[in-house]
Order: sequence, then C-alpha cells, then structure tokens
Amino acid sequence: MTQEQHTEKHGFTAEVSQLLKLMIHSLYSNKEIFLRELVSNAADAADKLRFKALEDSSLFEDDGDLRVRVSFDKDKRQVILSDNGIGMTRDQVIEHLGTIAKSGTKEFFGKLSGDEAKDSQLIGQFGVGFYSAFIVADKVTVETRAAGTEVSQGVRWVSAGEGDYEVSDIEKTGRGTDVILHLRDEEDEFLDNWKLRSIITKYSDHISIPVEMYKEEQPERDGPDGPEGEKIPAVPGEWEAINKATALWTRTKNDISDEEYNEFYKHISHDFADPLQWSHNKVEGKQDYTSLLYIPAKAPWDMWNRERQHGLKLYVQRVFIMDDADQFMPSYLRFVKGVLDSNDLPLNVSREILQDTKVTSNLRSACTKRVLTMLERMAKNNAEKYQGFWEEFGQVLKEGPAEDAANKDQIAKLLRFASTHTDSKDQTVGFADYVERMGESQDKIYYVSADSYAAAANNPHLEIFKKKGIEVVLMYDRIDEWLISHLSEFDGKQLVSVSKGSLDLGELDDEETKAEQEKAETEFASFVERAKTAMGDKVKDVRLTHRLIDTPSCIVSDDNDMSTQMQKLMEAAGQAVPEQKYIFELNPQHPMVAKLSDEQDEAVFADWIELLHQQAELSERGSLEDPSDFIRRVNRLLV
Repeated sequence: MTQEQHTEKHGFTAEVSQLLKLMIHSLYSNKEIFLRELVSNAADAADKLRFKALEDSSLFEDDGDLRVRVSFDKDKRQVILSDNGIGMTRDQVIEHLGTIAKSGTKEFFGKLSGDEAKDSQLIGQFGVGFYSAFIVADKVTVETRAAGTEVSQGVRWVSAGEGDYEVSDIEKTGRGTDVILHLRDEEDEFLDNWKLRSIITKYSDHISIPVEMYKEEQPERDGPDGPEGEKIPAVPGEWEAINKATALWTRTKNDISDEEYNEFYKHISHDFADPLQWSHNKVEGKQDYTSLLYIPAKAPWDMWNRERQHGLKLYVQRVFIMDDADQFMPSYLRFVKGVLDSNDLPLNVSREILQDTKVTSNLRSACTKRVLTMLERMAKNNAEKYQGFWEEFGQVLKEGPAEDAANKDQIAKLLRFASTHTDSKDQTVGFADYVERMGESQDKIYYVSADSYAAAANNPHLEIFKKKGIEVVLMYDRIDEWLISHLSEFDGKQLVSVSKGSLDLGELDDEETKAEQEKAETEFASFVERAKTAMGDKVKDVRLTHRLIDTPSCIVSDDNDMSTQMQKLMEAAGQAVPEQKYIFELNPQHPMVAKLSDEQDEAVFADWIELLHQQAELSERGSLEDPSDFIRRVNRLLV
C-alpha cells in the first residue's frame, strides 16, 4: 500500500463516547461476543454485495466466492477479521463508525442505571455491533474499499476508542473490509487458534457465509510402518471453513439444536438474551416459503419510538434482499424478529413493490397467524412464561384489535388485565378466565377504566359489584379505553363499563333490592328536583344511584357519550375534545345525602350539592377545572 494521504481527525459523537465507556465495563464478563458481532457484520456485508450484484455483476470484481476470514498474529498481538463483502466509502466509514445511526439515543442513555448487570442487558438490546471490538482491543484499525470503486479509493479508520478517530485514504487491492484488533495486554486468550475456532463454532455456525481460519501446513511424516515405510506427504496450509455455512432456516428442524436456534436469534437481533419462543416452518403448495419467527424475552428499549425500524429479514430464493421488511408483520407485532425466505417474490423486489403484491399480503397473513398461534400455545401451556411476555409486550398487543380486524377474536383471547378477582396488578386474567367464573345469571363482562391500578381498584363504581361478588376487569393503561372502543364483546358477551349509563344488573338484582330502589325513587323525588335546580346546566342530569354503597355521589357518562378516560386520552394527544356534560348520581343510602335532603336553607343546600359534585368529579377524572373553588367551598362549609 502507498503512503496514506488526506488524513483527518474526527471526534466521536457524545453518544459513541458514552457507549464505549459503559460497554467496556458492563460487557466485560461476556467479552467473547466481540467476535460474534464482528463476524455477523462481515456476513451482512457479504449478503448485501450478493444482492447488489444481482443488478451489477461487475461488483464481484472476478471474485464471487464470498467469505469471512479470521486470523491472528501473536507477535503483533492482533486479531484480524477480513471479508470480501460490499465494503464502505469514506463517507460511509464516517457515518457508520463515528456515530450511532439510531434514533432515540438520548432516551436509551436515560434508561441506563449504573448497575452493570442491568445495563449490560440494555446495551445488548441496543445492539453494540462494531463497537464491541473495544471490549478486548485498546486500538482498532479498519481498512475498507467499497465494491466497484478504484483501488486508490480505500479508506483506513483508526481509533483507540476514546474521544476521536482518524480517517485516511489508502490503496486497497481487494474489496471489502479488514478489521484489525490490537488486543489489550490481558487478552492473550484470543491469540489462540483453538479459542477462536471454538467461539466461531459456538456463535456463528448458522451463518450462510463460510467463516474461514487458516489450517497450518503439516510437514512430511512417517507412515504407519515406521521410518522405513511409506512416507505421508506434506500438506500445504490452506483456509478452511469453520462453520457449517448453511443458512439455518433451510435445514430441517430435527437437525437444529435449541442452542443453534438461540444463537441465530442473537445473530439477527443483536440481543444478548435467549428468545422466549420461536416457530420454524417450511410451506410448500400455493405458496413456497420458509419462516423462522422469534419472540424476544425482553422488549427493545426503543419499542415506542415511531422512527424505529422493525420487521423481518427478507430473503428471496436464499438471496438476502433487505433488513426490517415491515410489510410482513403488523405494527402490533413489531417486537417479532426473524427471517422470511420466499420463492414466490422476484429477486429485484423493492419496498415499493412489496406494498402492492398479493404474495406480500398472503405472507403477512400467514406470519401473523403463526405468531398469534405461538402466543396462544404459550398462554395455554405455560401461564407463567406468558405472564412474562405480557409484562414486556402486552401494551403493544393491545393495539391489535384496532389494527387487525380479521384476527380480533384471536387477539382478544391473548389480552390480560387485573381484576377485582386478583390481589395485585401483577396478577392478570384473560377474558376466557372471566367468562368461566361468571354466574349463570350474568350475561355481560364488566370493566372499569382509570388512570392507575389504585384508582381503578378503589373506584366507587365498584361498590355494588363487590357487595354482590361480581368480578370487574380493571383497566388502567392509557391505551385500554382506545382498545375497548374497537373491542365491544368477547365470546358473544358485551363489554360494559360500570361508569357509563344507568346500571342495570338485570337478573343479578333480587326482588327485594328492586323494591327498595323503587321506594327510594319515590321518597327522594323532591330532593332530586331541588338538586337539579341547584346544579342547573352544569350537568346533563341528576338522578339517584344504586351502584354506590359507601360513597355519597358519582358522575357517569351517558351510554353514547365519550368516557372520561377517552377524553383524557384525546387531550393528551393534543386533539380537540368537545365539551361534555356528565350525569350526576346521588346515593340515597348515604348518611350525608339523607341529612342533606332535610336541609331547608337553599344556599347551604346548593353549596353541599356542588361539593358532592366536585368530589365525584375529582374521583372520576382525577382533577378539577377550578380546584380553588372546591377549597373555598370546603372551608366555607366547615366554618
């Protein structure tokens, strides 16, 4: 190579510097993963070249045998990884090796706790890739040339993994990338042929590109008959593949171990943890494809980032086409990782073409069904494991009924909520469990929605249900109200909010209770009229309630009106919410209401009625439009 020219020094972005410091300490106990990450990157580079060469075979530069080579030099204390893949230009080197090309990095670093064990898991979810080299190296050199460019357009990148790096122009004969790790003093174990081979076999056996190491030359030696017998000729040194070099998903399931499935997942996801579950299927007939789909054990740190890419790795006839093909997996299953290999799509397929093909639609439907079936089996056969999944991904799955009407019933079976039947929010029930526990005379599924578990569990609307032993589903996630607007029934039973409309328990009420209610309606008729006059147009209506036991009043939405939770959801999203008035209900059995009915002073009566209304509003909405008015009224009545 000629003397390098046009050398520039650049500073790492703040995110890279911070990540490097954290990573070296947090991941040190699992440092051999650096080789897995670098081999994985090299294999991806080879895959990308193969795809680009479909349109321009000259990119192969008369070298179509794609491979990754791993070697070491004990004297120089170097481990070298070389690939003849797509390579990088100078601009690409600066873009990919000088910055973390992911949106939401500020959020990521905000989640780091300083606990190395926890942070190492989060860093694993972030995907460290190339930067893992600095776990074992105190200096890294990268020499690369993009396929199809001149020999003189090679680039050298050098950094000690601290504040900056240097980029130089070099001549590089072969296309692709060489990563040279200058090992730290204490990392001698990686200057060993057997050690490197064992790591490659452990982590990279499934990669479809050959990963090669040099087989040492063997000198001429004596045969089995001793010194006078036939000589065994010398064997020259050569590169040999260490891995199987067969795409894992193309092999039969019986020939693949759980460990191989786990390592392949880590290869495609850059996650450190084993997956929770996977499904490997080969389909032939009207469609011809293979899918290998994984459900992670932990949610990615940026799952709620709108800019985050998701989807499957797409192959067509074993040729890599693209990462993050989101056309094959609905948004509510965006946590699913995996590979889809189709024989029915053209090799020159693009994201635009994928949007409009029937093949894409059929594959999306099949992959979605596969994942939902996988989750159904998990929920049925291992409730504890499914609960772990639900805690990580439940809120995303709740988007399903609105997004995927065709699978709404199947998704509904997978939903989990707390209920008055459970002791804490960590214990959840499905709608099927609820229906199984329903009494013979109950024909509805009752639920209450609130801002928190405590607010839902202690909601005044539950009082009559607790008294009668009727289970109520507790919904307190922001998305729940939106979910219910798209899921009105389950197994033929209507979902009914306990805080909307007039409460009609039907056959769940006995005749004696109904008689008491009718009597109260008659006795308190004039009281209700006075309350209506006092409240004026502040409310939609005033009436007696039979849903309360220990609480004097509550507000409810009319059957066709927007619930308080939906209002808050829309307001939080910045949407205009039409003004809405609530129905004000008073409990005739409560001592305060009974005493108030005898109050003769209309001004005092109006004050008390307004106070009860504000109490009810605070309990239901969690806030008041004018808190100072509430405080003044309380103080006035106390005096």
